[in-house]
Amino acid sequence: MTEDADLGLRLARAGYRCRTLPATTWEEAPVTFGPWLRQRTRWLKGWMQTYVVHMRTPVDLYRRLGLVRFTCMQAIFGGVVATAFVHPVFLAVIATQVVAGDVFIRGGGPVDIAVNWLGALNLSIGYLAGFALAIAALRRRPMWWLIPELALLPVYWLTMSFAAVRAAGQLVHSPHMWEKTEHGLTNLAPDAIQAPANAPGAWRAPDQSPGLQAGSPK
Repeated sequence: MTEDADLGLRLARAGYRCRTLPATTWEEAPVTFGPWLRQRTRWLKGWMQTYVVHMRTPVDLYRRLGLVRFTCMQAIFGGVVATAFVHPVFLAVIATQVVAGDVFIRGGGPVDIAVNWLGALNLSIGYLAGFALAIAALRRRPMWWLIPELALLPVYWLTMSFAAVRAAGQLVHSPHMWEKTEHGLTNLAPDAIQAPANAPGAWRAPDQSPGLQAGSPK
């Protein structure tokens, strides 16, 4: 159920290019944890499946994509999934070192210490980049009142790790089972968050039509 990822890779292998349209999707996001977890599990499972399928012939994939796009594919598909698994482990290691009182200085020599500091720098930059992107998106809408909720982003990323574990288990034991997401459950109207007309890059509510009302499960 990540047909966009698989289709994008297949188009790239055939020599085509995909571009991003600066448009807003009106698909309803899950508003409770259960549906959200099942949706993220499905997405991550689909990414894992897409990666495994296309990497069955890595030499052919490399030949068709070229060095740059092949490397990007590894970073996006493999990197996102790997990060979901490694993130909680890295946090656990840091927590253990903090409790022991030797955070970032534990190791057998300068190389170990340098690796620890590079890991900490990478983690810090990753967190800051995540916050910066979220703030930029809220500024563009504008939806400033959601900024305090960004404090929960670290918790959100940890739940993504939980979804990755579920996805890996399903890929092994139930590869053909996909948890669907039911839409049309929220009562929040687009008009309730419409930005001022003169705001730069403002989010605008669409014309109400049957296609934008509560629909069937998807």
